[in-house]
Amino acid sequence: MNRLRSVVRFLVLGSAAGLLAGNTAQAQIPAFAAASKVPPAKGEQVAVFAGGCFWGVDAVFKHVKGVSSVVSGYSGGGGATARYGAVSTGATGHAESVKITYDPSLISYSELLRVFFSVAHDPTQLNRQGPDVGSQYRSAIFYASQDEKETALAYIDQLSKAHIFSAPIVTQVVPFEQFYAAEDYHQNYLALHPYQPYIVFNDKPKLQRLQQQFPTLYKQ
Repeated sequence: MNRLRSVVRFLVLGSAAGLLAGNTAQAQIPAFAAASKVPPAKGEQVAVFAGGCFWGVDAVFKHVKGVSSVVSGYSGGGGATARYGAVSTGATGHAESVKITYDPSLISYSELLRVFFSVAHDPTQLNRQGPDVGSQYRSAIFYASQDEKETALAYIDQLSKAHIFSAPIVTQVVPFEQFYAAEDYHQNYLALHPYQPYIVFNDKPKLQRLQQQFPTLYKQ
């Protein structure tokens, strides 16, 4: 859905508080219970997540300590359709995604997942996120190793059994195939457009929640 249309739809259908991503998880979710059983990765690692519009997810992880870079892009489809105009149709298989490069000695994969589920998006919304509707806005974890797959599935199972959310988690856990960087104008979007209405209503509150819920992880 076109971002301008999304803003209009958002303003017409409800208040900002009612449609913010993560509205079912205002409280901080618990850490991954089996974290001690996951062997620590060595050297710089990459994680790829999808959680609605990449502008906000990108901004959240750019403010997480231990993360050295975040790139907005597309994952789940082919290279020929990895462009915004095509992905926006919802027919390419792509999801708006972020590629997160991080230092596992400073932050673990399970801690990234905790931020992802807590403040970056609402994992209970199927093929949408707030005012954005379509499979390109789905919640997904693209795992690149068996450890990532097992961690993601076990964490989702933990949160589901604890009834952390008021609705079922619909996040897909699927193999990573390829990531395609989005167009330059999508990169670092929140920092470059802090007063754009979509950003103000949908994404700035995510940064506020990150700072409130994870003060030791938050970086300016």
